[in-house]
Amino acid sequence: MVATSLAREDKKEVQHQISVLLFVGLAGGLLMLFFTKFFGSWALTAFTGPNNVHIVPAANTYVQIRGLAWPAVIVGWVAQSASLGMKDSWGPLKALGIASAINGVGDIVLCSFLGYGIAGAAWATMVSQVVAGYMMIDSLNKKGFNAFAISVPSLDDLRTIFAISAPVFITMMAKVAFYALIIYFATNMGTYTVAAHQARMLLKSLIIIGAILGLILGIVGTAVPWLFPNIFTPDQKVIDEMHKVLAPYFISLAVTPAALALEGTLLCRLCSLSRPLQAGHDLKFVSLMMSGCFTLGAIVLLLVSSGGFGLPGCWYALVGFQWARFFLCLQRLLSPTGMLYSEESNDYKPEMLKVA
Repeated sequence: MVATSLAREDKKEVQHQISVLLFVGLAGGLLMLFFTKFFGSWALTAFTGPNNVHIVPAANTYVQIRGLAWPAVIVGWVAQSASLGMKDSWGPLKALGIASAINGVGDIVLCSFLGYGIAGAAWATMVSQVVAGYMMIDSLNKKGFNAFAISVPSLDDLRTIFAISAPVFITMMAKVAFYALIIYFATNMGTYTVAAHQARMLLKSLIIIGAILGLILGIVGTAVPWLFPNIFTPDQKVIDEMHKVLAPYFISLAVTPAALALEGTLLCRLCSLSRPLQAGHDLKFVSLMMSGCFTLGAIVLLLVSSGGFGLPGCWYALVGFQWARFFLCLQRLLSPTGMLYSEESNDYKPEMLKVA
């Protein structure tokens, strides 16, 4: 929305959209804060299951502290998205770097030196998220927009937001829900337990880059718990369980960057002003795909859990989930009716975008 308004050189519309989106973000953050405060303990108890009731108090302490940052987190996400829509990646990157440093130093001081344990880790993360949110807001202010001015959205605003965010929301929620299901079944086993011009070449580059990054992440991500497991825990039983899932961990991690690149290629159709119908079809496909992957993945997890395959079974279910996303997105992009083979694909001409 912000990028489109900037392309039209309508700064007033950009300010209006930022104000409306910040209001929606703040409202969502307060809603999440309310839910965490009053229903956090109940959700944790239901999530962990009867075999892990003893970890609920510590987990609830962590969740309640982290929940204090929800308004800052979601407002920060809105501000970050607005900055990226203005082609400003330096502001969010700087905020992320400083927040990461605060989080790391806070973890070391509060956990290692002061002995606050999981509560110290929660406080360090919460403070870093609040700082990151403020820096995102400040980045918008420095660009000449008033990020502290929020506006209540009209019905037309809400309809526009819903039309854009609903497919992305379904995609994100399906992934989060599936990961949550994996954690749920694992914890119940016990504590130990652009899109048209040269798009084909661009897609090829994205897949190659994704594959390279995936292999690097997979190798590093697998080597660390394999060679240095004591970084995470001194408990040999936990280390043994970690080693059991290294193979599916590597396979699922290796394909993740490529899958995200393909999903991003489909979702970028949302920015198409000349072909909204095709964009709608691609977004609908992504929504249906993620819903289907989540449903089938949940069924597989149920079968794996009841069949006694243990923690490795859950991780192999994640392997199926990740690779299914990759192949379905690739098939959609390469299909004769997909965006890469459209008869209008040559109608796009590269041009410079003006950013206010």
